[in-house]
Amino acid sequence: MINTFPLRDEENSLEKSTVDLSYLGERVFSQPNPETGKRLESWNETSAENPEEFGEYAEGDIVFPRRGRNGLVAEGLHWKNGVIPYEISGHFRPKLPTDEDYISIVNGRTGCWSSVGRIKGKQEINLQSPSCTTKVGTALHELMHAAGFLHEQNRYERDDYVTIAWQNIKRGHENNFDKADKDMAQGFGVSYDFRSVMHYSSTAFSTNNQPTIIPKDPKKVQKMGQRDGFSRGDITKINNMYNCPEMTLTVIGNGTTTANITTSGSGSENNEKETSNPLVDAAVGLLSIFIH
Repeated sequence: MINTFPLRDEENSLEKSTVDLSYLGERVFSQPNPETGKRLESWNETSAENPEEFGEYAEGDIVFPRRGRNGLVAEGLHWKNGVIPYEISGHFRPKLPTDEDYISIVNGRTGCWSSVGRIKGKQEINLQSPSCTTKVGTALHELMHAAGFLHEQNRYERDDYVTIAWQNIKRGHENNFDKADKDMAQGFGVSYDFRSVMHYSSTAFSTNNQPTIIPKDPKKVQKMGQRDGFSRGDITKINNMYNCPEMTLTVIGNGTTTANITTSGSGSENNEKETSNPLVDAAVGLLSIFIH
């Protein structure tokens, strides 16, 4: 049993600045598993599932280390001032001595995984090559976890938009589809987003190659699980979470963007992309390091 208690951060002035993961239970605590890495070696760009859906971790790719007598609380903090210090194998700017909390992107053969939110101290994001570094959206997915976002299909209101085909889910993986409690997660003003880079593919954790997630609107099935880049909803949510909504207009409102935004399910149909978002820049930088 996890003993949870509120994390306090007097320097973080954001309201509701924690991400409560207690609904995941004890399985949120795990160690990087080489067996996941071996399974992931079978992934290629034609695979129906995304590489982060191959993991044996909570919801496939959520890993929290245990710290302290009672383990780490099942909460992740938002990052101070919306800034995430990071280090990538000595490339990019090294973290500053004053950066006590930071992410460290590693390349172990244990799959694609991250913690959710700021958990204090050094926290790792693993991107196994080449499976987790083939598509920029896979790196974005794990960076979004680190920023504080859960999977889209685990939203409390998901049953209004999709049906979970429990009979098609691999035995022992059913809890990957548990819903977050309403008071644990927020949509930050964005309705359920089939195009979110945080959404599972339609056959995630399938035991028979049949869909595990079925949209109530059949037209949405092709939109789920994309890893080409942010949706408009993703951009809106991250800017609203970190209290800079004006950046949403800067990124998607000027009509001149050129790389890595996909249209949210609630917006107009187009394939506009953008290059000005810091998480996209970080993800592209990761791929340039890991792909030679």
